[in-house]
Formats: sequence, structure tokens, C-alpha cells
Amino acid sequence: MRTVWLSGAEWLAVLRIGLGLWWLESWRHKDKKGWLERGTGIAWAADVAGKHRWPFVKHGFEKVVQPRQRLMAYVVVHAELALGMGLVLGFLTPVALVGGLLLNLLYLLLMIHDWAEQGQNAMMMLASLVALFAMGWQAWSLDSALGLFR
Repeated sequence: MRTVWLSGAEWLAVLRIGLGLWWLESWRHKDKKGWLERGTGIAWAADVAGKHRWPFVKHGFEKVVQPRQRLMAYVVVHAELALGMGLVLGFLTPVALVGGLLLNLLYLLLMIHDWAEQGQNAMMMLASLVALFAMGWQAWSLDSALGLFR
């Protein structure tokens, strides 16, 4: 593979780190007090799910999230932080990439009617797939330094 300035593995590391920074920004701009103390994030998601055009989204939300609102708020907020840190540091990168794919898929399904959200989730999923299948942890990562996922 021919590239300019960096090697192919280094460009994949740039993609991985950029994706991680995207997750960290998603975490940073969240109103954590609102999400974790007042339940604003889950309440907002419940409203979206309740009006969703696909009944399975509403029913799934009611079965999985509604009974565990506080736990789910913590899961979402801390998952975004863990994904961001894992990708930036390149630690347990394949796990972070698959986890990010799943979280983006859930966001995509919930927000199917919001085109701006869809673009963000689709691009994050594409970057995750490329970094996963091209093994984006080969350069500039703790995984590489520790000899993980060769």
C-alpha cells in the first residue's frame, strides 16, 4: 500500500484516534448531572422511543431501558467515555470498536427520523468497521505495545 507522509498502519491509527476523540467529545458535551442525577437523557430517549415509527423500538425500550433508567444512564455516559479512551489509547481496541458499532447502531435505530443524527452514526459506524477490519491497533496503541490482537 502506498501512502503519503504516514504508513498505512499509522493512517489507520489516525482514524482510530479521531473516532476515539469523537466519542470523548460526545461524552464531554453531555450534561452529566442531568443524565445521572435527574434522568434527562433517558427521559428524552423514552419520549423519542414512545413516538417511534417502528413498534419494536418502543417495545424494546420499554422492556430493557424503562425498568433500569438509572443504570442505563450510567451505562450510556460511561460507555462513551470508555470507548473514547480505549480508541485514543488503542487499548482493547477491537472490543471498543465492536462496542462502538453496537452503541451507534442503537443510536441509529432510536433516531431513525433525524437525518443529522443518522449521518453522524453512519460515519462513526463506517470508521469503526474500517478500523476493525484493517486492524487499526497496529500502530500507536497500547495493544501493539503489549502484543495484543496480532
